[in-house]
Amino acid sequence: MRRGLAALALAGTAALALPPAPAQAHTTLRSSDPAAGATVAAPSAITLTFADPVMVPQVVLTDGDGGRHEAGAARAVDAKVTQAVNGTLPNGTYRVGWRVVSVDGHPVSGTFRFTVKDSTTAAAAPAPAPSTGPAAKASSGGAARWLWVGLAAGAVALVAGGAALARRSRAA
Repeated sequence: MRRGLAALALAGTAALALPPAPAQAHTTLRSSDPAAGATVAAPSAITLTFADPVMVPQVVLTDGDGGRHEAGAARAVDAKVTQAVNGTLPNGTYRVGWRVVSVDGHPVSGTFRFTVKDSTTAAAAPAPAPSTGPAAKASSGGAARWLWVGLAAGAVALVAGGAALARRSRAA
């Protein structure tokens, strides 16, 4: 009986010691700059803001003829993705295609369009400079937490099974 209580106490302690697992939900795009469907002066960058932190961002900016206009790789910092634009965009409709990996490890993607009008009168803003601060922290996703939960559950089962075998061998 004492060993059973000890195993139960160990299981409870292990459960309390583990951090809670995050909700396993895909992130969503909350906003973009330029906004979907908007008519704007030529932007120097595309900014996407998500509901949760994201990683491995990919952003493709194409014009009506399929020409690409992104400069360099997209950067993700927490829930915000920034993609610099190559030069000043001429008037026209543009398509932004994006793909990110949410904290639960699943890819999420989407597209939207915006229109550039009177870009010749808009002053081109310089492209954002690369940050010299610490790099964005990459999340390993929920898989690592579930691995720890599984290991803890296995340890508890091993202790409980050992206690049950010891009790049986004494009774026999």
